[in-house]
Amino acid sequence: VEAILRRTSGLAADDVIRAGGIEVNKAAHEVTIDGKSIELSYKEFELLRELMENAPGAMSRDELLQSVWGYDFIGETRTLDMHIGTLRHKLGDESTAPRYIKTVRGVGYRFLGEVEKEG
Repeated sequence: VEAILRRTSGLAADDVIRAGGIEVNKAAHEVTIDGKSIELSYKEFELLRELMENAPGAMSRDELLQSVWGYDFIGETRTLDMHIGTLRHKLGDESTAPRYIKTVRGVGYRFLGEVEKEG
């Protein structure tokens, strides 16, 4: 009972991140766009969270691989590109005119929009 009360007693200061209609609730591991729930895999959720927390700055592929996958990746970064593509699709992000995730050539990716952290 005590564990349940600790988990539901309230959110930490930065457990909710909002930007451009997207709301990421880190404690509940939920993402909504304009109030509609979006199903994301664990890696997709972590990528979105990482990009939003580091906005407006760009993150290199190596930084994203290290922070989301937890290791230095040697070889192709196609895995990251695939996950970003799937995440964009689930967010309804057009690749020709990105609304949320922009590719920064020669660097990596960045989240577009002003991010608000709330607790």
